[in-house]
Formats: sequence, C-alpha cells, structure tokens
Amino acid sequence: MRYISTRGKAPVLNFEEVVLTGLARDGGLYLPESWPQFSHEDIQSLAGMRYAEAAAFLLQPFLGDSIEAADFRAMTEKAYTAFSHEAVVPIRQMGANDFLMELYHGPTLAFKDVALQLLGLLYDHLLARQGKRVTIIGATSGDTGSAAIEACRGREAVDIFILHPKGRVSEVQRRQMTTVLDANVHNVAVEGDFDDCQAMVKAMFNDHDFRDSLAVSAVNSINWARVMAQIVYYFTTAVSLGGPARPVSFSVPSGNFGDIYAGYAASRMGLPVAQLIVATNRNDILSRFFNSGEYRKAGVDPTISPSMDIQVSSNFERYLADLYGRDGAAVSELMARLDSDGGFVIDRLRLNDSLFAAGKCGEAETIETIRRTFEETGTLVDPHTAVGLFAGQNCRKDSHIPLVTLSTAHPAKFPDVVEKATGERPALPKHMSDLFAREERFAQLPNDIETVKSYIRERARILTQH
Repeated sequence: MRYISTRGKAPVLNFEEVVLTGLARDGGLYLPESWPQFSHEDIQSLAGMRYAEAAAFLLQPFLGDSIEAADFRAMTEKAYTAFSHEAVVPIRQMGANDFLMELYHGPTLAFKDVALQLLGLLYDHLLARQGKRVTIIGATSGDTGSAAIEACRGREAVDIFILHPKGRVSEVQRRQMTTVLDANVHNVAVEGDFDDCQAMVKAMFNDHDFRDSLAVSAVNSINWARVMAQIVYYFTTAVSLGGPARPVSFSVPSGNFGDIYAGYAASRMGLPVAQLIVATNRNDILSRFFNSGEYRKAGVDPTISPSMDIQVSSNFERYLADLYGRDGAAVSELMARLDSDGGFVIDRLRLNDSLFAAGKCGEAETIETIRRTFEETGTLVDPHTAVGLFAGQNCRKDSHIPLVTLSTAHPAKFPDVVEKATGERPALPKHMSDLFAREERFAQLPNDIETVKSYIRERARILTQH
C-alpha cells in the first residue's frame, strides 16, 4: 500500500513512513493511493469475530509489507485490553431502528482511545525496529490530548507535547491531561482557541528545519493511522445490525472531520452505508458546507460541546481530495484560498452525493436532547452525543434504515452540563474517581509560535540528550 499527499507534491510513502511522518511535507495529508475492497462475503465473515480480530482483518491491507500480519494481530489483541467492555465498542438500542455506538469504554472515556491505543503500539514497534526517537506534537479540543497522552506516557522513544486552548476544555478533560506526570509528557495551555493551537502545530510541521531536528510526528487525525483505526467500528457495528445485507446510517458529532471520514472510508471499502450525517454545534462550518457548497471560516464560539468548537477541520482536506479526483493542484488552490480569503465555494454538482447530510444543534437544543434522552430511555449522554442525536433525527431520510449515533464521550467528562439537563450528576468510573485530587502539571503560554517552539526545544530529549 502506497500513500499520496492530498496536495500532490510530497513524496509517496509506505505505511511505516506515513505513521512516523504525520503531515506531508507539502502541507497536505496522506491518503491511501487506492481503497482496499471487501466483498459482501468478506464483510459477512466479521460476524462473531472479536473486535481485535476484526481490526486485524480489516486493517492489514493498509499496512502493505511494513508490518508482518502476526505482529499486527498481536498489537490489535493488546490494544483493546484496556477497555472496560468486552465488546470494546458495544451498541445500545434507544428506540425503533435507533442505536448508540458507545465509544467511551477506553481508559480516557472518549472515542479517541479506540485508535490511539493501537497507534501507541505501532510507534513502539516501528521505532524499536529503526532505533529512533520521535517528538509528538499535537493540538486538542478536549479528547485527543488525553487519549494521546495515555497511549504515549512513559514510552522511552517518545516525547509528547499537547497544546490545548486555555479555559476551553472541560475540567475533566483538562485534568485527564495535566495530571499525567510522566517525564515524557508535556501539556501546554495556549491563550487562544483550538484553531490557534492547530494552526501552530501545522506551522511547526511546515517548518522543515524544526521538524527534522526534532523528528516531529503526529498523533491527532492528520496522522493516517488514526483515521484508519476508526474505520473498524463502522464495519463491526453495521454487521451487528444486519449488514451487509442491509445498509446502516450513522450520525457523527463532527469537529475535525476525522471520525466521519473514517465512515466515508468504510463506504469506499465496500460497506453499505445509507447516510453519513455530519452533526455540528453552532460552530457549523461543516454543516454549512454540505448544505451550500461554501466552506468559509467564521469565529469560534465556546459551547457546551467544546471538542467540536472548530472552524478549520483538518480531515476535510482528505474529502476534498476525493471530490476533486485526487487533483493535488486543485486541492492546493482551495486551501490557499482558505488561508488568503477565509474560504471558498465549490460547484454544487460535485456535492451531488446522497451519502452525506448535515445539521447543526444549538445550545438549548443540546440541553433539551440530553434531558429528553434521559427521560425517555434512562440513558445519560454527553453534549457531543446529544448534538449527534439531534442532527440524526432531523436529517435521516428513511426511518426503516437503522440509524447509529456515535456516542463519542462518557457523560462524566461533562458532569455540569449533564446535571443541568437531567438533575443527575454522572460519576467518573472507579479508575478515575480520584481525578480531582491528583496533582496537575502544565505550562501556560501565549498564542505565539516562537514561544511554543522554544518551550519544546528546551524539553525534547532528542535534542537535550545528544
């Protein structure tokens, strides 16, 4: 399997190189040159497989000859041992043809664990083989950071630096990051919003001297391996609901477009998907695009679903690349216009695809959805899941087709919002019950890239130990 950049000017890489590289050197994101194809018989064979087995089966084609099949099977088996539910990603029926995909049974209670527990093992394997060290730099709107830190903490060949927007993540989300005191973990609270953090990370990747000297890599969804690992739960969930004999629809709370892009990838690989519903909060650049063809930045408003408080969705570029037939020059031009003009409009004929629908959910609707869901089903959901439920019900085309809403975080990560809506305060699981008593450690830095780069240079062991 070979990987190409969305912008068409970076070297073609194999899987090993893609994992360790992250962002392409032309500023683009890596994509598989072609999509592996699975027949109905292949998909049917997933029935009865454990999640780790399904992951090994579905993802092996992406690896090429970078990792032996037996070694990768061992990784998938180990990756999901930290999950509290034997199914890893169970589903819960909420009503007639309405389901929740519970993605929060990993160690940090968010969907990012499903991919990052595997990615941590991939790093171990590939770095040990090469005898190298990497510096991981990432931005988080709340959940990626804690999941990445959990996957990378204590690893000898990895230093990890995570930027989060000061005061714009929940207290639980912040403490899950800042109470990890391993020497290779560095948390930075940036005086800005998530887009500021993400822009700094991309700028550091595009500073090739800085990037090369620190062997910078990425664990957020600009890294293809992150998206790849998320493809699995679309297949396993669909099969549990009768796929591939019948299609399934998915409603996905969306910020950076990585999770729903994995669903798109699953459909390109042969999974019958009726709809992919892009669910946004009032930071609605994605829903505006799918409803109008215009992708245009606006300000980022803080909301009660902070992991979705994003205007520039990194993985959207991967989708654009397919919309434009992998025309790197066309994608480069669009991204340049996004930087210079704040947005662009594409021909609506390119969006003539019934697969995607999109809707947004305001603050009052989010609270009401949490309340109503608890009242009608007895299930507490976090505000991001509520956005997915609201958009799903408003955008689904066929009530006879199962609709699965991705429940992306445990409600205890957002206890204040859930309690306001329902009167019930969700408790943290036992392994996290002392979270608020743990010591915190983090740096608070201005929204200035040179200051952040200096902070990283002073602490990255690849520089300080040579």
